Amino acid sequence: MFSTIGYIHLLFAIVSMITGLVVAFNTKGTRFHKRVGYVYVVNMLLLNITSFFISNFNGFSIFHFFAIVSLVTILAGMYPVLKKTKNWLQKHYYFMAWSVVGLYCAFWSEVGTRFVGNMKQFWWAVAIATFLTAFIGAKIINKNAKRLTRK
Repeated sequence: MFSTIGYIHLLFAIVSMITGLVVAFNTKGTRFHKRVGYVYVVNMLLLNITSFFISNFNGFSIFHFFAIVSLVTILAGMYPVLKKTKNWLQKHYYFMAWSVVGLYCAFWSEVGTRFVGNMKQFWWAVAIATFLTAFIGAKIINKNAKRLTRK
């Protein structure tokens, strides 16, 4: 639990959580948005990579599966921006917003792993916190996505 790779992973997680919120709640398309956004993306990539050097439950686990989902989400969010695909802004917003929501859902799993001793309580605590985070995130994402399509 307290290894060098664990601390490095934690550092990337903290930076990602902060920069993800900063990007989410500031004006889009500005130089500031782009700079902080790239810090978010780099830290998320490093966060996902370092997750594979951490062993949970004696090998590949559900946490590793969701690290892959997170990695795909980040790549899917950046591809439209870099290639300027059709409807790139909506695609970028959608995937990057879900990336931040997913990061906070993963945060609840990490908290549960560290602080909930009983496995039965762990899964319920994580499930409820994750569901609420995803539900609130979906509401915010859908509300903002409607604004993007009107522009």
